[in-house]
Amino acid sequence: MGFLLRREEVLNVEKLQAMLDDSPVRAAQAILMAAKEGVVDAQALLGQILLEGRGIARDEALALRWFQIAAQGGHLMARNMAGRCLEHGWGCAADEVAAAKAYRFAAEAGLDWAQYNYANLLATGRGVAEDQQQALSLYRQAAEQGHAKSMNLLGRYLEDGRFCAQDLDAAVDWYRRSAEGGDFRGQFSYAAVLADRGQVDAALEWLRKALAGGNLKFLRTACKALAAAEDAQIRAMAEAYQQRAASLS
Repeated sequence: MGFLLRREEVLNVEKLQAMLDDSPVRAAQAILMAAKEGVVDAQALLGQILLEGRGIARDEALALRWFQIAAQGGHLMARNMAGRCLEHGWGCAADEVAAAKAYRFAAEAGLDWAQYNYANLLATGRGVAEDQQQALSLYRQAAEQGHAKSMNLLGRYLEDGRFCAQDLDAAVDWYRRSAEGGDFRGQFSYAAVLADRGQVDAALEWLRKALAGGNLKFLRTACKALAAAEDAQIRAMAEAYQQRAASLS
């Protein structure tokens, strides 16, 4: 297939996203062209592939710049991603105060990921004064939009009765929905509930899914919890988590 694309193809962001899997370099060049044409979705997508180094040389500073350009054009996810860059120091000096402002703007506009990210800062007092009630409210707003990570955290608040009335049935339901939504922490939380209820086979199945998707930090924490479980089959999962953690180290 030739490199050149018709202008109408360059401006079709959905086609460019699909092209990334088959021809990442060709797609990256087309995304760059569309971004320069002023297509806001392409500007946000360009920021993402620059951040990942997908089809184009990784450049975190340039990624942040394109996120900011797209954010100025009204792209909420780009504003959220600019916040991520600022929070973690990707392409810039880390600035949690500026990150909180970016998240807050997109969160107040209704973006679930921004609600989640802003809630994380509020819950830990980073870049903004700690406010557990507001964090809980934002987690709930994001969860109700289908955000799986927020579902799990909302479940924790409800299970512990932290800054809200304890509601174990609601907590379990949110854990289930988070697990089914693919969040590995939600899968682990739901597995813990099932194990406590004696549903060991179902718990083991969710633990396997959490194992497959968990990151290194999560796996190390999970090993300690599993090693102390009452059920021998669940304790045996600790070894599998340790092996998975070793492969990621």
